[in-house]
Amino acid sequence: MAATVDTPHFDEIVRHPDDAVTGYSYFAPSEAAMKKLVDELFVHNWPHIVVGPCIEGAVFEIVFKTAPEIRISDGYLTVDLGAWHFHLCIAEHKGSSSDELRRMRPVAKAGFFERRGKGCAGGRSWGLRLWNGYGEQMTTVFLPNPRLTDDMQLLKQPDWSRLELYYRMREQFLGEPAPSDFEAAANCEFTAT
Repeated sequence: MAATVDTPHFDEIVRHPDDAVTGYSYFAPSEAAMKKLVDELFVHNWPHIVVGPCIEGAVFEIVFKTAPEIRISDGYLTVDLGAWHFHLCIAEHKGSSSDELRRMRPVAKAGFFERRGKGCAGGRSWGLRLWNGYGEQMTTVFLPNPRLTDDMQLLKQPDWSRLELYYRMREQFLGEPAPSDFEAAANCEFTAT
């Protein structure tokens, strides 16, 4: 049976040791795409996202309580909340004497992901992940989860409308039509293209 337009497509399906599965859909991290992404995430949707590295053994879940100040200088994005901030190299960077570091520091791979497994929030998460030229994860942005509120409280019943940002961003960056039924799309079988 052929996939419908309401079914998200993934470029890669990763199976984890705990039987969880993550589907990735990649897009080219051009400077224009990264600036559009920064605007979408940190200007328009900062109250609804959680940001930080997410690797086996360590997850940083940074929640924004106020709008961050956004700056881009020499290819580096600064997301500043006053008492703390973080930097991500999202474009050409000239501030190193090493040709290799200038090539490898910027985002080289960007992908939307959907993880299905066991654990908190029903073992499900939707978001975006960025890697540098060395293949190292730079950060993960968790997008709204239908089982959690923006302040990370469990919902008694899933609110599938909370996936609107995930599917709208897939449409914007992947050119994939947003599904008409978020619950059905979120629960379809993973298919790799």
